Amino acid sequence: MKKTALIMAGGRGERFWPKSRRSLPKQFLSLTADGRTMIQLTVERIRPLIQMEDIYISTNRAYRDLVLEQLPELPPENILCEPAGRNTAPCIGLGAVHMAKKYEDALMMVLPSDHLIKYNQMFLNALKDGCSIAEKGSNLVTIGITPDYPETGYGYIKFRPDESDGNAYAVDRFVEKPDVETAKEYLATEEYLWNSGMFIWKVSTILSNIRSFLPDMYDGLAKIGEAIGTQQQEIVLEKVFPELESVSIDYGIMEKAQDIFILPGVFGWDDVGSWLAVERIRKSNESGNVVTGNIITIHSKNNIIQGGNKLIAAVGIEDLIIVDTEDATLICDKGSTPDIKLVLENLKICNREEYL
Repeated sequence: MKKTALIMAGGRGERFWPKSRRSLPKQFLSLTADGRTMIQLTVERIRPLIQMEDIYISTNRAYRDLVLEQLPELPPENILCEPAGRNTAPCIGLGAVHMAKKYEDALMMVLPSDHLIKYNQMFLNALKDGCSIAEKGSNLVTIGITPDYPETGYGYIKFRPDESDGNAYAVDRFVEKPDVETAKEYLATEEYLWNSGMFIWKVSTILSNIRSFLPDMYDGLAKIGEAIGTQQQEIVLEKVFPELESVSIDYGIMEKAQDIFILPGVFGWDDVGSWLAVERIRKSNESGNVVTGNIITIHSKNNIIQGGNKLIAAVGIEDLIIVDTEDATLICDKGSTPDIKLVLENLKICNREEYL
């Protein structure tokens, strides 16, 4: 069966401020030493399985030119620009109706644009296994990440170890982000995986589930699908899509559907959720500092320092994040990274839009 992919690239990456901005969010930045951006790495990773003409990017109009610039081989019609942010269920549904229009039915992989994978071949093997399972009947497949510490920032998925199909297990339930003690309990059972937000299914299967559990959304998507390829395509999209219910695919479909399987993923996954991830993906020096740019450190350790041509001299500091850009500088204790969002809230309140 034809393999296709929808890469979701509409997020703003606010936790990577001040590098990530509304005009250049995280997925279009390079955070690795090779200089390739997150979205470029995501596409390159799946190219052994999927032809470029079958890769779709879901984003918003503000980022269309960025997608074309960074992925020049992508057919322009495969850039799906959402008129409004409506969460992941409408986003995935929009991709599905485009694929259905082109192929009637196909295997559909759904992938975030801003994750990093260390072991690409192991990741491709997981996708192949997922495709084999998704092709059977009406199975919905998700890839879970084997947890190695009690993370409270991810949702978890409980699976049934006694019900398997090859390397995949039947899903018992999806659970919300836990507190530390609950997360420790999840790890102890060895029956929970992190929810990675990666999915594989047939186009017909996900549309059938949307019709069953989100019927109003299905009706709207059907109208959009009918208009694809006609002169009314953009007009219908502009009218219908913003009226679709804003709901996640997890809440709208996965928590209610049947025949869900999960593949445990062990391929060096990182969701690159904040500046702290830089320590995991870039090498540190002998003092534990991870530095990029023109940096000198004296009696300083375990810092993340991102700069450019301007010299940054760090003396006697520890456990700090310093990010210097042309018009803004972030200085943050590592333990306070969640509060970076408060800076953005303050900037919005003060109408300092030029820094967002």
